[in-house]
Amino acid sequence: MCGINGVFGQLGDVAIDDVIGSMNRTIKHRGPDGEGIFSENHIGLGHVRLSIIEVTELGHQPMFSNNKEVVVVYNGELYNYKELRVGLQNSYDFKTGSDTEVVLASYLKHGIHCLEQFNGMFALAIYDFRSKKLLLARDRLGIKPLYYVHNNDLVCFSSEIKAILKSGCSNKKINRKALKEYLNYQTVYCPNTMVEDIKMLKPGHFIEIDSNLGFQYQTYWSFPSHREDEGNPDLKTAQNDIQERLTKSIERRLIADVPVSAFLSGGIDSSAIVSLAAKNLGVKLDTYTVTFDDQEFSEARFAQKIADQYDTNHHEIKLDPNDLLNDLPNALDHMDHPSTDGPNTFVISKNIKKDGIKVALSGLGGDELFAGYDLFTRTIAMQSKLENLKWMPTSTLGKILNSFGKDSITIKKLSELLQHGRFDLESCYGINRKAFLDKDVSEILNISDFQEDFGGFNSSPFGKISSISQFDIETYMQNVLLRDTDQMSMANALEVRVPFLDHDLVEYVLRLGDKIKYPFTPKKLLVDSLADMLPDYIVNRPKMGFTLPWKNWMKNELFAFCDGKVKSLAQREWVNDTALLRLWDDFVNEKGPYSWSRIWGLITLEHWLEKNGLE
Repeated sequence: MCGINGVFGQLGDVAIDDVIGSMNRTIKHRGPDGEGIFSENHIGLGHVRLSIIEVTELGHQPMFSNNKEVVVVYNGELYNYKELRVGLQNSYDFKTGSDTEVVLASYLKHGIHCLEQFNGMFALAIYDFRSKKLLLARDRLGIKPLYYVHNNDLVCFSSEIKAILKSGCSNKKINRKALKEYLNYQTVYCPNTMVEDIKMLKPGHFIEIDSNLGFQYQTYWSFPSHREDEGNPDLKTAQNDIQERLTKSIERRLIADVPVSAFLSGGIDSSAIVSLAAKNLGVKLDTYTVTFDDQEFSEARFAQKIADQYDTNHHEIKLDPNDLLNDLPNALDHMDHPSTDGPNTFVISKNIKKDGIKVALSGLGGDELFAGYDLFTRTIAMQSKLENLKWMPTSTLGKILNSFGKDSITIKKLSELLQHGRFDLESCYGINRKAFLDKDVSEILNISDFQEDFGGFNSSPFGKISSISQFDIETYMQNVLLRDTDQMSMANALEVRVPFLDHDLVEYVLRLGDKIKYPFTPKKLLVDSLADMLPDYIVNRPKMGFTLPWKNWMKNELFAFCDGKVKSLAQREWVNDTALLRLWDDFVNEKGPYSWSRIWGLITLEHWLEKNGLE
């Protein structure tokens, strides 16, 4: 796991080495174990290394093929590199034990089709001296980030936005068209970012760039659209297949030349990973959980029970609010893109890293894949109700509802859908994911030129549950959870691996129909697939998550910070200061329908804009 940087094209009088060196230093936190730079004429590649596989200098990057025809910088892990290496030994003379060299050998043999063979998480750049082309690629599910700027003279790319801003290749302007989307969904969806000219490469895509900077942007993976040979399995077969595939995914993600640990919250997802690793693979993991004195926010007792049952080397990270508040400025400064999420991951990653741990398994993705949120049933129920109202004058009904439900976020959302006349599943999902609704956004922002609202995401032919899973994977998971997990864990040089996002498992579960998956209880299919491993006290306990008393902090310990950021944001010419300050005042005085997280998103936006000097 590492960080990569690069430029391709004309930089004028600026030395490529200087630009790459500056970018490397900006993301040094991602790779404290080594640094490398290659430059020649119009191409420059940079790398900072967190050594996990082939920890010796043989794993150093940029890495060249034996014949010097190809060079790569690579961020990630290729979990099937050993199997691929066996098939490549007759065509390539391996010099290292690294997965990076397998990437090179695969590219030399298969070209860009090598991506289809990779099982892992990665963002990579390969320069081919023969064709003078640069290949940029990203893993199927967007676990590892890759950002880029493309103008007439050059392409600049990096694992983090802040490195591109540091390079001087970006115009450093706010993406005003994305501001509505940020307020609606508390993020900006790929391929756009909060910076006008910086894009994010879509998951499952690659870009091939020729010497004239011509772009070939293509998809190499997408969500399944047809059934495979296994057809439509019965429930018992599906349960057995899920356990087998998840076990295999965990086994793949235990491959490393350093110890692998696991987050253990005591919830279903992390407990599933720990139980399968112990019972099916015979692995005794180091497990970590955060504990609090306040039992309202602590999951320690559940985590300890699972740790005892499966005999893990369990570690409790004991924190109090002062620890978290003291770490908050550092966490916010490491935020690579504005978000309402992240500081929690920063705190736990920092404390795990203190034990010398470099790799941790996470249960991220279990909720999205197995319908763990009430969002799934709520969205389906909303669409069903709206279908029954089609014959009515829905726009008028929506306005009437809005007038009676000013303090109810649920009624406000239903009102907005009715006024737009939208009844499809995608729109119902989108409205349920909104933080601020369109009416509120139009009051807060003095902008009318917005980019397209939520839409264009893939529905599944296998049912409504799979459709919502795909919506959630493409939106909230990829653009909030995964992005924040990467930037906050890598800020502490900790690699997080996500077994629920093995593409073989994802494809299999998405092909299962609603009859098998409908969640009468959260993640029922996953729970039933591991029925002999997940005890009742885990399955039926209240869902807590890693939550903290943010609302109280924002009104007390963090009030001066939050108040200052809101008032600073209110001074920007694209903000309606009266509406924003009224919103802040309502929150402070316990008025209105909006929770602390909506307000916090505005505060982190202003902090991020100030920190990165965007205009």
